[in-house]
Amino acid sequence: MDADRRGRPAPGTVTQFRWRKWDGGVHWVHDCVYLGHDSWGEWFGQPAGWRSIRPGRDVVTAGPNVTLMPPSGEYAMTVNAAPSRTRIYIDLGWDIGWSQTAPGAPEGIDMDLDVVRALDERGIWIDDRDEWDEHRVHYGYPTHVVERLEALAVDLERRVTVAEAPFDDRTADAWLERLAALGLPPQDLGR
Repeated sequence: MDADRRGRPAPGTVTQFRWRKWDGGVHWVHDCVYLGHDSWGEWFGQPAGWRSIRPGRDVVTAGPNVTLMPPSGEYAMTVNAAPSRTRIYIDLGWDIGWSQTAPGAPEGIDMDLDVVRALDERGIWIDDRDEWDEHRVHYGYPTHVVERLEALAVDLERRVTVAEAPFDDRTADAWLERLAALGLPPQDLGR
């Protein structure tokens, strides 16, 4: 795998996006491919038929999606293509970035709050507030983290609502086209 000076793998490199919980516990692991970067951050793709797994769940994607990892390290935005009825799913997080121990692999801490844009009557909302309330006590999230992510969730909900780039369809659709151009088949990546 060729990587640039920032630790980015070459576009087209298969990798895994690894999430953990605040206490270091394992969370979601998404099989994906690195697509490249733009002014918004790093982009990863997951073709239809690829897997996402966490303790107790193993999901095979029905349709393709792309995920943006912005340089702020505070969220990852996944944009789904058809047949998904959820167009945007933003995982608020902490310390999201390139792994220090697995070069070329993204990782981060899932912080429970999510911003969702559904394509049906549900519309746009901040999800999992109940889980956020429970986990911020259980894990003892620091006050500055709680305040920052609660404000960020509200801001992201607003930005998704007005379709501000990169939360617009056009930005993600260009990356979905790049993913499709790779022609990657469904695959079992060895789990």
